[in-house]
Amino acid sequence: MAPTTSSEKPGQGIPSPALIARAPKVLLHDHLDGGLRPQTVIDLAEQSGYANLPSADAHELARWFAEAAYSGSLERYLETFQHTVGVTQTPEALARVARECAEDLAADGVVYAEVRFAPELHTEQGLTLHQVIDAVLAGFREGTDNAKKSGHWIRIGVLLTAMRTATHSRQIAELAVEYRDKGVVGFDIAGAEAGFPPTRHLDAFEYLRRENAHFTIHAGEAFGLPSIWEAIQWCGADRLGHGVRIVDDIDVTDPKNPSLGKLAAYVRDRRIPLELCPSSNVQTGAAASIAEHPIGLLRKLNFRVTLNTDNRLMSGTSMTKEMELCCEAFGWTLDDLQWLTVNAMKSAFVPFDERLDIINNRIKPVYAELKAEQK
Repeated sequence: MAPTTSSEKPGQGIPSPALIARAPKVLLHDHLDGGLRPQTVIDLAEQSGYANLPSADAHELARWFAEAAYSGSLERYLETFQHTVGVTQTPEALARVARECAEDLAADGVVYAEVRFAPELHTEQGLTLHQVIDAVLAGFREGTDNAKKSGHWIRIGVLLTAMRTATHSRQIAELAVEYRDKGVVGFDIAGAEAGFPPTRHLDAFEYLRRENAHFTIHAGEAFGLPSIWEAIQWCGADRLGHGVRIVDDIDVTDPKNPSLGKLAAYVRDRRIPLELCPSSNVQTGAAASIAEHPIGLLRKLNFRVTLNTDNRLMSGTSMTKEMELCCEAFGWTLDDLQWLTVNAMKSAFVPFDERLDIINNRIKPVYAELKAEQK
């Protein structure tokens, strides 16, 4: 019998879309206000009297969000959120979008997700920060239950986000600690990066560290290495939201032997997770195309790479789609997808025993089945 070649081994070869759709997925970087269903945006606008939507047709609205977000500018990209935030100013609206988020992610094969949102953006009509958080958590509980009834198991942890352009980060950090046994698993800062360094929020990060709380920081998306360095060395981030610009510290003059700078080497050596979002990065100009996205190089160099959606509505994407795009661009196999998925689960902000249980009982066994089918 002829020896089995590497391309014939289970887990080798680009998987089919059908296999990718069934693969277990872990999502660490997903914004609640960036993942609404287009029809839900329209429904909520009608209910609330919000009159600024560019279209009242779901298909046209979805296309508008994608085209408007495809601007090459993070600041322009962020402008699209005025509509999704504008229609989520009541407990009922917040609970609905959280419920649907859980259902949509579970239907896409996501077994664990951390979904982030900024409570301060949803108080324009008088809600308190506690009312905002309570509504979202209630929605996630209902959505998770609905998903399980439909045969899709999912665990969702919430990240509370503070806007880096505002001054509420310490207050939001305190809320993250207050709610950490009620569904909130961590803290984040987001928003325009240039001109708003993470060190402006040191008080919040120092408080979180004193409280043994987890946090990630949007860094290295629209701004470069200084943002990453500050997030890690000054603020103590557990993970990097995006972190794609770490590639600026990698010399690829010799493609066969890339040379890591001191910061890149530190990030890799310390296994600091990178919450990479390829489609979003192409839209904001952080990468020229999926094929040229640094995730391919960073995976080859064995950084702690994770794959994420960022904003499913604005990018017209899902975890399945992100996996398909990367498999096509980089020749990734089921082995690669499992590696990325386990990376993400290892990096989650839930207790170790829970992470291990999901890896061993909900990720690895299903990937083993898929690889066996691919023989």
